[in-house]
Amino acid sequence: MKVRIQQRSVYHKFASVEIDVPENLNSAQLIEYLWDNEHLYVDEIDNAMNEATYEYGFGTSDDANDHNKSFMNESESESEWRFDCDKLEIGGHL
Repeated sequence: MKVRIQQRSVYHKFASVEIDVPENLNSAQLIEYLWDNEHLYVDEIDNAMNEATYEYGFGTSDDANDHNKSFMNESESESEWRFDCDKLEIGGHL
């Protein structure tokens, strides 16, 4: 008799980059600026992601103060993008 033993292990990568944006943007303008100017960060984040090492686990956090994961909490998503701006005290998903 044979018995099949199986396991699924989840690993993730996490990368973060910082970009300069105009100082005169308000919260609503910042979100629009990020959407309209993804060319400022998409290649950089891609390169950072390629350099990142795999970590065991889902890579999500329910702790808004966990700046290593920036409140990544969409456990049903295969990928997640966020932004955070300390000056305007705003952050959210892109």
